[in-house]
Amino acid sequence: MTFEEARALFPVLERLAYLNAGTVGPLARPVADALAEGNARDLAEGRSGQPYFDQMLATRDELRAGFARLAEVEPAQVALTTSTTEGCGIVLRGLGLGPDDEIVTTTDEHFGLLGPVGASGARVVVVDPEPERILAAVSSRTRLIAVSEVLWTTGAVLPVAELRARSGVPVLADGAQSVGAIETTFDGVDFLTISGQKWLCGPDTTGALVVADPERLAVVSPSYFGQRRYDPDGSFEPQPGARRLETTWLAHGTLKALAAALALRPPWWLERSTATAAHCRELLRSRVELVEPGAVSTLVSFRPEGDPSELVARLHEAGVHVREIPGRGLVRVSCGWWTSDRDLERLANALDG
Repeated sequence: MTFEEARALFPVLERLAYLNAGTVGPLARPVADALAEGNARDLAEGRSGQPYFDQMLATRDELRAGFARLAEVEPAQVALTTSTTEGCGIVLRGLGLGPDDEIVTTTDEHFGLLGPVGASGARVVVVDPEPERILAAVSSRTRLIAVSEVLWTTGAVLPVAELRARSGVPVLADGAQSVGAIETTFDGVDFLTISGQKWLCGPDTTGALVVADPERLAVVSPSYFGQRRYDPDGSFEPQPGARRLETTWLAHGTLKALAAALALRPPWWLERSTATAAHCRELLRSRVELVEPGAVSTLVSFRPEGDPSELVARLHEAGVHVREIPGRGLVRVSCGWWTSDRDLERLANALDG
């Protein structure tokens, strides 16, 4: 598949410089077609019958296998979720932490991670997002390091496997801005959340949670999908592996659309994404105050002279979609494997104008 052929999968790119996959990725034709076909099937044939449920369960198995290939793990280590937020919540609730326990996190985390951390009941230690600061905050009471692999604010990459190796403390890596954007594996961490609708360009409310040892987490939100058998008193036998942690029914069209999204990425996706982000930084460096972390990703943030929200609105009117980082005075650009040089030129020209 050539770059032109790959880009043609996304109709929105014919009109817009879509530079906001860090919020929601562009929708490709095969993904939209799978959604529509699923709804049409349900409309015409209903949503019942053993063949219907067998097919739905088989598609769930297919998706676990797809995410397992993505993270280089076994399918039994993958639970399907609706978001990285849900995945973080499953981990934080399942660990059963209390006021005598500590969690180390950073000042630059998204509320999708911070919310579950704050509700965990543990004492939360917040430090700057620098590896040595994080490690220095670890104490004998620390039960978890909960950080993003790529910070949603600046695009900085944190060495999550190194944090695990040097601290000896379990690591929850929020992969919302890393999986599908940079080279990522599960190796070296205990928990990894994956967003389906961001860099993987899947349908809304999809994702996965990868767990090194699924039995380590208590099942605190049991669902029909998570049990193998149950008794009249509500006691139940969990499903094997991470399936026990799954909480949500997903429509068949959504499942098929997510499978289509996982099959989208061309072999050259990583090389293209990396080069495009580097080109974006090069174009912006002479125009704005660029945020340049030591380890960079496909998120490029800059500090405009004026009001960020006004600039984002002006760019939007010019057909350039980026986003503001609230409270930080930053504007963020997302560079994907589908992003063209022309997209970046449109951004640069709009900033000059």
